[in-house]
Amino acid sequence: MLKKGLPARGGYALGFLVCAGLLGYAYHLQFALHLEPCPLCIFQRLFYAGAGIVFFVAMLHNPGKIGGMAYGLLGALLSLGGAAVAGRQVWLQHLPADQVPECGPGLDYMLDAFPLNQTLRMVLKGSGECAKVDWRFLGFSIAEWSLLIFVLLAFYSLFLMRKR
Repeated sequence: MLKKGLPARGGYALGFLVCAGLLGYAYHLQFALHLEPCPLCIFQRLFYAGAGIVFFVAMLHNPGKIGGMAYGLLGALLSLGGAAVAGRQVWLQHLPADQVPECGPGLDYMLDAFPLNQTLRMVLKGSGECAKVDWRFLGFSIAEWSLLIFVLLAFYSLFLMRKR
């Protein structure tokens, strides 16, 4: 149990609900507002799903001190991985127009045509469609919000770990 405030299970449930809500909103943007995700956006979704799964399993397991540390570290690592991908996309979005890489093939094509390690390298390198900003909220792009939320999730994971 957390010393003050939320019980441990509630803390993990909150982390899971945040990740699930973000994924739900990403699909809303894609299917209701017709904003096609770029390859870096898809990778960010995978990191949100991974962190959400860690929170969900921790919620079900209700671990002790060592298990809580393991879940906290895993959640933080996944969140920091997502922050790295989001940070790369933010960097691409802030490049001058003449320095933005050309658009590349879609993720489906890359997965079909290239080995996984080469596909990962190509995606993380970024391309023109990853630099495009189609949506803003309070002046920030999806990638900028995603970077902020991933950093907050990493701190939250470590907070849950320390409170065990």
